[in-house]
Formats: sequence, C-alpha cells, structure tokens
Amino acid sequence: MRDADYIYAVASIRVMEKSLLTDADVQSMIGMKSEAEVLGYLTEKGWGDNSLKSDMETVLATEEENQMRLLKNLGVGSEITDVLFIQDLYHNLKAAIKEVYSGIEDGMAFYEHDKYGKDQMLKIIREKDFEKLPQDMQKLAEEALDLMLTTRDGQRLDIMIDRACLDATEKAAKESKDKFISDYAETKVVIADIKTAVRAADTRRPLQVIEEALAPNSTFDVKRLATAAATGREAVYDFLERVGYRDAVDALKEGFSSFEKWCDDYIMDMIMDQKTNIQSSGPIVAFFLAKQNEIRMARIIMTAKANGFSNDAISERVRKMYG
Repeated sequence: MRDADYIYAVASIRVMEKSLLTDADVQSMIGMKSEAEVLGYLTEKGWGDNSLKSDMETVLATEEENQMRLLKNLGVGSEITDVLFIQDLYHNLKAAIKEVYSGIEDGMAFYEHDKYGKDQMLKIIREKDFEKLPQDMQKLAEEALDLMLTTRDGQRLDIMIDRACLDATEKAAKESKDKFISDYAETKVVIADIKTAVRAADTRRPLQVIEEALAPNSTFDVKRLATAAATGREAVYDFLERVGYRDAVDALKEGFSSFEKWCDDYIMDMIMDQKTNIQSSGPIVAFFLAKQNEIRMARIIMTAKANGFSNDAISERVRKMYG
C-alpha cells in the first residue's frame, strides 16, 4: 500500500481507538475482587464472542483472532506483517525441530501462523522440505535440524535460531521503506540484545557464546556489550548508561520483572507518536501493538487475581496503555 492508500484505513483505526482500554480501565480491573469480575468487565466492553461460558483463554484467543482479521481487512501488506510476526515464525521453526527430534508433542509450543503454523512447520521439518520455507530460513533450518540430531544440544539450537531471528529483524529494519516499521524492528533487536547480555552476565557465559548470541544493531556496538556481559552485570550497567539507557539500568536494578515492564513501556512510548499520524501504516501497526499490550495486561491481571496476588503486586506488573 502507498501512504495515500492508508488514509481510509487510518480513519477506521481512529474510530476503533476509542474502544481501547485506558490506564483508568486498568486501575478499575486491578481493584476488582476476582478473575471472573475482570472477565465480565472485558466482555461488557465487547471482548470475546458473547458466549456465556467463555473463560479467560477463550476470550483472549478471540481478541487475538480479531486483530489478525483486522490487519487483513485493512489491507496491510506482507512487508509489514512479516516484520510483526518474525518472532512467531522463528519460534515455530525451533518448536518443530525440537518436536521432530524428541518425538514429544506440545500443541502449546506453537504460535498461530497463516503459512507456517504447527502442522505446516512440522511437515516441512519431518520431510526436510526446506525449500518451502522463506529463503532466508532454508539453510538455517537444515543446519539447525542437523545440529539437534547430531549433538542433541538444545541450548545451542536456541542460540542459533534466536540469533537468526534477530538478524532477520535487523535486516527488515534496514530494508523497510516504512520508518515506523523500521524503528519498531530496530527497537526489538536492541531490547533483545540487552536481555541476552544481562542473562549472559548472570550465568557467566564465555565471551564467544555471548558474541554468537548478540545481533548487530544500528544503535550501539554489540561487541562492546558482549565484552561487558562477559565481565558481569555492573559492566553491562556501565555500558548501557554510556549509550543512553540509564532508565533500563534503573529497571534492571529493581528486578527482571521491572525490566520486562520497562521494555513494554519503552515500545509503548515509541508508538504514541502515531496518534497524530494520518498517512502511513504507523497508526494501524500502533493499534495492533496496543491491542497486543491490552491482551497481555488482561492475562496478567486475571492470572494474578486467580492466584491471590495483592492489588499492589499487580500494579507493579501493569504496563502503560495506548488508549
């Protein structure tokens, strides 16, 4: 789609934005007594399929399906949706290789995907029909399956495929003519690199392993980040502060759950600018990401209610809303 073609789609999005949850809605949900009360609140706002017997997972799955349908109906091109679902695609490849190797079925291990869902990906891996995968994944899939069959090294498999996913995301960021998509993809790589570095520092991974796991990005020098991670957390903190991520360091010092919240809020801050955009894919993608954020928040709140978490504990976990 050309930028001008997005004008009608964006007009539709502006109407739908009015239905998004606000920070006030989230606070109301936190104050409710039970998972059922939160679920009822959401269904009154139009979530789910109006079934009287819907549970949390059914309602949230319906919302996911609705957002996928929306992207298609608005005519969002594959050059954009491919970026949004890169992580799902590579995750499904990893899950399929592990299932084929182990023989252990796990239906919950796969994401829904139009072309490469569970059944399609398993068939490709079982039959070694790698040419049916996207071109950039064909050699990776063959090498990853061979690695698992010969070494049984699941950790090494994770590193190989996760790194390939980040490289694909960074490539998309550089090649995209859509600035918002480019910025979004770049941010995803940067955040993933920071997470990997912190975990590597905590588990004292050797430098070579860290370098293999980190993906080059356009924001900072990952070789220096790898060196810092091989030294320890404090060195990672020093590096991040030097490259402008002091807020990330503050969140990490509070705990990894606080950092996860910072990551989601960082992306939310980035997409807020799309509220004034009228002629690109930005508002459409921003709305989709906002809905994904809502679904995560709904799951966090309802799960916490079901497990007896205090309201204060839930408040610490909630993210910023777009609405």
